[in-house]
Parts: sequence; structure tokens; C-alpha cells
Amino acid sequence: QVQLVESGGGLVQPGGSLRLSCVASGSIRSIDDMAWYRQAPGRQRELVATITSGGRTNYADSAKGRFTISRDNAKNTMYLQMNSLKPEDTAVYYCNADATAYNRNLYSYWGQGTQVTVSS
Repeated sequence: QVQLVESGGGLVQPGGSLRLSCVASGSIRSIDDMAWYRQAPGRQRELVATITSGGRTNYADSAKGRFTISRDNAKNTMYLQMNSLKPEDTAVYYCNADATAYNRNLYSYWGQGTQVTVSS
């Protein structure tokens, strides 16, 4: 199995920045694509950004120019640098990873989420 743990969320004023981290652990054989999703109250979970194992990235329109996704494959860690935060960025942010464990075929894993609140 693979476990994903997010950290770095919190309360920040509009215009501020936060850096989220997602650490993967367990019996990891390989990690393919990784992604950040978010879910605001009363809304569906939405994709924020994705990154391949080779570092190719893709962003939702709402994240372009403000958020940067990155990963450190040696540390099995993914990051989301969020700048110029807006109140509408308030949500629970989830880490997602397509990974192969030594005792399981390719599977899409989720973290438990970290709360980001943008408010003055």
C-alpha cells in the first residue's frame, strides 16, 4: 500500500502565499502521475494541477500564473506553491498519486487533505 500525507495548509490573508507538501510512503515500487485537487464547501472536487514523473505539468485555468506544482522523485514528495491567494482558493486540498506498490498493481491513491483558508 501507499500512503499520502499532505501538509502546509492554514489561514492566510488575500494576496499571501502557502506551500503545500505531499509525502508518499509505504511499499512504493513507482509513482507515475501526481496531482493536486481541491474541494470547497458545497462544490465538487476539482483538479488544480498535475505533474508527470518526468516533470511535465498542467494547470487548471484558475491556477495558471499563480500556482506552481513540482516534485522531488528521490523524496517521493510533491509540492504546490500557491501565490497571490484569493478567497475563492479556500478549500481542502488533496494529493493524488498513481502508484504501483510491491503488492498491488497501479492504483490511484488519495491523501486525507489539508485545509487552506484565504481570509482577511
